[in-house]
Amino acid sequence: MNIRKYQHQDKSALVELWRSVFPDAPSHNEPSGVIDEKLAVDDLIFVAEDNGSIIGACMAGYDGHRGWLYAVGVLPEYRRKHIGTQLVAFAMQVLQSLGCKKVNLQIRSTNTQVASFYQSLGFAPEDRLSMGAFIK
Repeated sequence: MNIRKYQHQDKSALVELWRSVFPDAPSHNEPSGVIDEKLAVDDLIFVAEDNGSIIGACMAGYDGHRGWLYAVGVLPEYRRKHIGTQLVAFAMQVLQSLGCKKVNLQIRSTNTQVASFYQSLGFAPEDRLSMGAFIK
């Protein structure tokens, strides 16, 4: 297994992976659009590959103050093999090299399994209210 930065030839495999691991994602999170929008800003997308196939991915962000993890996902048949852990560690290492001191993430409140995963990596719930608005 190898973790590396996303390359343009990875797009169809990454779209397929994210559609598979996030089947109920809202339409504004359509992977093909998200990838293009992210690459217009920076290249903080990382993939895990096994025998040439993408089996996991992580998108990160850094605004100069805080880092973020977005869309961390691993194919179900590869879960519980520390691939997600390695993806997060890789992303955090890259963020740290950019000067990042704190990394945030958001998960759905009903996704208790992934909450336990992130807590095992040192993330802790914070007393925050997450809000968002669509720009019309």
